Formats: sequence, C-alpha cells, structure tokens
Amino acid sequence: MDTLSYKTISANANTVDKQWVLVDVAELPLGRAAATIATLLRGKHKPSYTPHVDCGDNVVVINAEKVKLTGNKWSQKTYIRHTGYPGGQRILTAEQVHVKNTTRLVEKAVKGMLPKNKLGADLFRNLRVYAGENHQQDAQQPQPINLNERI
Repeated sequence: MDTLSYKTISANANTVDKQWVLVDVAELPLGRAAATIATLLRGKHKPSYTPHVDCGDNVVVINAEKVKLTGNKWSQKTYIRHTGYPGGQRILTAEQVHVKNTTRLVEKAVKGMLPKNKLGADLFRNLRVYAGENHQQDAQQPQPINLNERI
C-alpha cells in the first residue's frame, strides 16, 4: 500500500484555493446567517481546512439592511462600547445601531463568531457587507450561495 495516502496534508498560504462568494441575507435571521457566513470565512466547509491558516473564502454580503431579528430583539438586544474615559460606557439597542449604520449589525454578528486573535482579524478583512443589492465586487465574479439551503 502507498504510505503517502495516509499523510495528513496541512494547507498553507500558497496552497489555499480562495473563492469569492455572494450571500443575500434579505429576510434571514441575523444569527443564523452570521454563523454560516463565519463558517465560509473560516473555511470549515472545505476538506482542506486547517485551523491556523486563512483558508476560507472572500464573502460579499448584500441586502444587510433587510436582515431579520426575531421576537423583541430590535428593542431588547444591546450593544455596549466604551469611550475609554471614566463614565464613558455607551449602550445602543439593535434598532439604534441599525438606524446609524445598516451594515453594522451583520458585521458585529460575524466578527463575534470569528477567533479573537490575529487570524480572526485577517479573516474579517475578507468580508464585504453592503446595505442594498449593488456591490463593488463585480470584477471578482462572486458565486451566489443560497443560505436557505445551508441553514
């Protein structure tokens, strides 16, 4: 028997096959869509997945303004930040964040599902989120993926 068939192949930056993927999140629950997007960014759907390498795809998200939150999450879900000064804690509801920037909800949900290290920061740079139908990645010819089949 060929012993090379038993070798574990570990991907690296030179052997990774990165694709461009288009995801439409209109009328999808935020958390479920973000979990699938994070999986695509991480590359866990590929057989060549390696935990310490950026082997995921570049993801273009459209219709972020039409994302859904179930229940009373628009008014009850809070996002906390701190200015760095004493008494500088700021709390915004999901509705306030959505009014201020319509793509921020999707970005924050996906970023929270990525690793909290340098690799996570590199993976987050592979994400492009757009509020409407139009996006600027036409030249990359992203392949559309239906998240309803994956969720």
